[in-house]
Amino acid sequence: MQQSSFEFDTPGSTEPVRAKSARSSQAPTLEQMAQLLERTPDYRVLRRLVPITDFGPAPAPVPATADADADADAAQVVPGYRRVLVLDTETTGLAHQSDKIIELAMLLVDVDVASGLPFGPVTLFEGFEDPGMPIPADAQQVTGISDDMVRGHRLDDRQVEAMVSSADLVVAHNAGFDRPFVEARFPCFAGKAWACSFADIDWKAAGAGSSKLSALAQDHGWFYDAHRAQVDCHALLQVLSRPVGQEQAVTGLGLLIAAAAQPRFKLRATGSPFESKDRLKSRGYRWDGDARVWYCTLTDPQRLDAELQWLKAEVYGRRSARVDIEALDATVRYSARPGTLSQKAL
Repeated sequence: MQQSSFEFDTPGSTEPVRAKSARSSQAPTLEQMAQLLERTPDYRVLRRLVPITDFGPAPAPVPATADADADADAAQVVPGYRRVLVLDTETTGLAHQSDKIIELAMLLVDVDVASGLPFGPVTLFEGFEDPGMPIPADAQQVTGISDDMVRGHRLDDRQVEAMVSSADLVVAHNAGFDRPFVEARFPCFAGKAWACSFADIDWKAAGAGSSKLSALAQDHGWFYDAHRAQVDCHALLQVLSRPVGQEQAVTGLGLLIAAAAQPRFKLRATGSPFESKDRLKSRGYRWDGDARVWYCTLTDPQRLDAELQWLKAEVYGRRSARVDIEALDATVRYSARPGTLSQKAL
């Protein structure tokens, strides 16, 4: 039997390895590596969000086109610009009646109505306020704000009022939370038009997997340290500066300017028969447990009229009924204050 050899062949002579030049051996920068990863669909790159404090000159006028989409038409409310105030609060809890603001941040910027793009410098405000009570442990965990950080601090009323007075529109991501808090602390907010970037934009229809601000930022390739008021404001402003949905769509700011100009009606199906609850729910009505009534929100008078006809035909039938209608313009929308109430006989 022939035995295989386990000896290795002697390697032949090779050229000596020459030292590479310092330039050729230099490691790529982190940005170069990020750009390399972005060239393949197998990777997504997230960059830390960098606040923008000046958006540069105003955009050039956009010529109107005959076939502009409905969103673009809606966004062109009045030629010119709007001064938009983006704000965020951190609080001791969820109840505006008993909890307090501990941090307020605001960004004030001009927005071109035709394009929906911000321009010019951004006015910044950020401040702490001592709530006069210990910050609950769960609030400290969420916000990262401790008692020591706010002790002895007070928000500058004059500075806040000056910024608010010059704003045409106030925007928050979940305005239903922030508005009651700031109105309780600063009455100057009460007369302002508000829009909610969480509720007034159909992010799902635009292809977003989530309407959370951090997720929307990630969709644009950004990450940031959430739950601090000023960085949340910067993230929101940059997200809203981008088109929503397909290319060439209206920006988030453009959509919110349009939304604030639209009427809105809260329709309550008072006295609706119990057996109609499933029909109302499938129609999109929601149950108000406190008032014990089904309600829906409608965005124009035509839809309101159509909904009244549907209620009469599908819910009340031959019964006589009077439904409650609450008109909510942007100056009361998302506040704890009621709109203009009326009743309609069906």
